[in-house]
Amino acid sequence: MREQTSAVESFVALLRAHASVTRQLNAELNTDHGLTISDYEVLLFLARAPDRRMRRVDLAEQILLTASGITRLLDGLERSGLVERASCPGDRRVVHAVLTDAGLAKLRQASESHIAQINDLFEGRYEEDELDELASLLSRLGGSEPADCAPPA
Repeated sequence: MREQTSAVESFVALLRAHASVTRQLNAELNTDHGLTISDYEVLLFLARAPDRRMRRVDLAEQILLTASGITRLLDGLERSGLVERASCPGDRRVVHAVLTDAGLAKLRQASESHIAQINDLFEGRYEEDELDELASLLSRLGGSEPADCAPPA
């Protein structure tokens, strides 16, 4: 059997860390606010979008879900009254997801404790310079800049 490389060890550590962090944050968001991380992320993207609306296909691409995955996620948020479905006046084939006032209020309520939980989780384990380096290293893998978890003011 071939010896495990540093790249493979790093990949396995990344997967385990992601699973652990996701599990913890999902549990806290769900207990405190009835949301999953994916729900929170959808609400956040919609809150930052012009007129709080995005094409469903663009939203799926942003949060790395399939068309059926975003449909299931949005169906739950629609049933909760946090998101509405809206057709595009110029193209009936296009469907938008629109953040409701209730959805924005839920996002703002959840963001305080969610961001505090993220800070506790990371600041309890890493120094500030380590967090800066971690964000830099991971952004190279993901091809994007580190994102803000807070809704717009």
